Amino acid sequence: MLRSLLIGLVAGQRGITPLATIGLATYRGEVDDDLPLQKLFHHPIVTAGAIAFAVAEMGGDKMKTAPDRTIPVGLAVRSITSAYAGAALAPRGQRATGAAIAVGAALVSSYIGLSLRKKAMSRVGQTPSGLVEDALVFGAGLAITNPELTGTKALLQAP
Repeated sequence: MLRSLLIGLVAGQRGITPLATIGLATYRGEVDDDLPLQKLFHHPIVTAGAIAFAVAEMGGDKMKTAPDRTIPVGLAVRSITSAYAGAALAPRGQRATGAAIAVGAALVSSYIGLSLRKKAMSRVGQTPSGLVEDALVFGAGLAITNPELTGTKALLQAP
């Protein structure tokens, strides 16, 4: 369940990143593909599309008109994508619990992340703070969902 919790923290910062990284993990065979519609990620165009949406979200975040991540639609997206990713990362038979843990983490971390981001923006500006956040969030998402690719498998194994 650690991975479900961690992907929820990622979702709190960028709503589409969990879907993109789960898509890549599914495509690479690092996670089981037994969730509804997950087999679509075996097609490279679908996986590339999810990654493109995540990149577009990151780009949009740098715009002056970007809404806060805590607006209702933002929280809804984070809830949906974190639930899906949290379920995909949970052991079979515990998918609902993994989804619930991920959603809870996403909602809480959305508010904490927004507060931290606003502080960073006041110091270094919107774009630089956003680029650092993007790198941390996407890197964490990859490490959580694709441990073979990133070499983080040993770190994510439960004791």
